[in-house]
Amino acid sequence: MSGDAVDQYLIAPSPTDARLTRSVSGVDETGAARETAVVEERPLTIFLNGQEIVTAMTIGDYPEYLALGFLKNQSMLGEGETVTSIDYDDDLETVVVRTDGETTYEEKLKKKTRTSGCAVGTVFGDMMEGLQDLALPPAEVRTSWLYALASKINQTPSLYLEAGAIHGTILCYQDKPLVYMEDVGRHNAVDKIAGWMLSEGVQGADKILYTTGRLTSEMVIKCAHMGIPVLASRSGFTAWGVNIAREVGLTLIGRMRGQRFICLSGEERLIRDADPAHVSGEDRKHRRKGADADT
Repeated sequence: MSGDAVDQYLIAPSPTDARLTRSVSGVDETGAARETAVVEERPLTIFLNGQEIVTAMTIGDYPEYLALGFLKNQSMLGEGETVTSIDYDDDLETVVVRTDGETTYEEKLKKKTRTSGCAVGTVFGDMMEGLQDLALPPAEVRTSWLYALASKINQTPSLYLEAGAIHGTILCYQDKPLVYMEDVGRHNAVDKIAGWMLSEGVQGADKILYTTGRLTSEMVIKCAHMGIPVLASRSGFTAWGVNIAREVGLTLIGRMRGQRFICLSGEERLIRDADPAHVSGEDRKHRRKGADADT
């Protein structure tokens, strides 16, 4: 992808950022010495109004967005609640989010659920809270947008292409990728997107969320809480994720590879305006490892 195309992102990956990877020496299968780039992983402790909430393992970029998005997606920040400050301390590896009123974190901390997310995701409180009466807008999706997004995203320089061992999540509008976040856990990458949206006052009703990871219940719930009506992935599904997507009216599209994809929720909102026979296959140079297996 050209530099001009990358510049079209509001936030793009930073594969050359020295803080996010390090070079490690080893040997290959023949015994020859090799140097390889590996992704950094560091703890980040999130506080809300002086209360420690959770410590997340993360690559360390955009800590303020991660903290804000995590609290929002956990429903610890209510509608209309004003965030008065977000303070990040690099030495202490902490983020403190302060609000102008009382929060619900005490009740949330009493109940938490380990999810199937990479790096062990955690959901506080009732996973289905707030979804009972939620109905996402019936946004139409053109297949030409899906093919264009997959092509652009796969060719975007990223930490994954530099070092692997990482997931990406991208906020999109029609066929345009806008914000591309990466992290060791796909839930972290989504929370960074949510934090950016909340900080910038961006609504999700006309957006598409693209992820490189599995379409699990946690991913579907986060997408629904963000108000985004379309969730797409190059990976596969879980049954509960599909069930929740159908309940809230979320269009769920997976196994997007080359000309192929499968839609298991919201197929009536697909507009098939692109002939798959005329869509180019994936360039092996940019093809993700495990492209033939759900990850």
